[in-house]
Amino acid sequence: MAQLELIEVVQRYGRHTIVDGVNFSLEPGRIACLLGPSGCGKTTLLRCIAGFEEIAGGEIRLHGQAVSTARQRVAPEQRRIGMVFQDYALFPHLTVDQNVAFGLRNLPQEEASLRVRQLLATVGLHGQGDKFPHELSGGQQQRVALARALAPRPELILLDEPFSNLDVGLRERLSVEVRDILKREGSTAILVTHDQNEAFAMADEIGVMYEGKIQQWDVPYNLYHRPANRFVADFIGQGVLVPGTVEPDNAVRMELGVLTSDTPVECNESCTECDCGCEVDILLRPDDIVHDDASEVQAEVLNKAFRGADILYTLRLASGSEVLSLVPSHHNHALGEKIGIRLDADHVIAFKRGADCACDHAD
Repeated sequence: MAQLELIEVVQRYGRHTIVDGVNFSLEPGRIACLLGPSGCGKTTLLRCIAGFEEIAGGEIRLHGQAVSTARQRVAPEQRRIGMVFQDYALFPHLTVDQNVAFGLRNLPQEEASLRVRQLLATVGLHGQGDKFPHELSGGQQQRVALARALAPRPELILLDEPFSNLDVGLRERLSVEVRDILKREGSTAILVTHDQNEAFAMADEIGVMYEGKIQQWDVPYNLYHRPANRFVADFIGQGVLVPGTVEPDNAVRMELGVLTSDTPVECNESCTECDCGCEVDILLRPDDIVHDDASEVQAEVLNKAFRGADILYTLRLASGSEVLSLVPSHHNHALGEKIGIRLDADHVIAFKRGADCACDHAD
């Protein structure tokens, strides 16, 4: 049975719909992420799951039991959900030990103390229990907040932009560490973030949200390599859309050559196997374009972004179209220089371009 299930969940402020018919389920021990731009409804949806907000329609279930419908709502404190907030929300007048033990007041003191010591060791804060929050770094305070949420062994952990107040390097490192902690505890969790690097580092599955809807719920690999629509393609990773024409046998012809897919080419949402000469836009990621001095296809270096091991080149093709290419940094080319490139992709992500495809009218 799913730990959490959302069925056609709707939430509104007055006439303004914030969450619009969201469906997903989460199995025990899995870590999910609601990912999307500001204002897409992800934090509102998290607050609905926590029980802080009512829903206007649909149903939220925990272990098969309805906790939110349009007619009734189980109180947050009765849902056995742990919450980690963006601002940590630690009690400044309590020590680290006392903060972590806050939700263990119904346990015998010896049992509660043992649980606190175990969690502080788990989050890497062994021996820090006598300190107060202001004596800790931001990363340490976030670990305390996580330990406090984990202490009562909740059925679900919700993390609302938990790393947004930290610097980039610490944010990336801590997201990996928090995932390890959650996995060791066997916790089921949902993270809310607008940062895809955090989402990829932490989540087993990700729901990309836009305008109150889940645009795609999938594993990180598929979001990057097989986006469901243009919004997901644009929001996840980097890439460009170049024009192409669909040919038989899962092939697409474009300026860079013919790209053959390992799956049928989908030239629009209703046509899942297209070979009728449709005009499409093809998504090319930087890792789909390989630097190759022996290639006859030449491109001009328009821009370059040094990234240590790699350089991200913006390249102009003969037609004036631009593509991106991620190249090992020992290939250091000057702006305006022509370099050889070739395609290296094993599938095609195509979106219908312009007029309706011919296959739209096929019998």
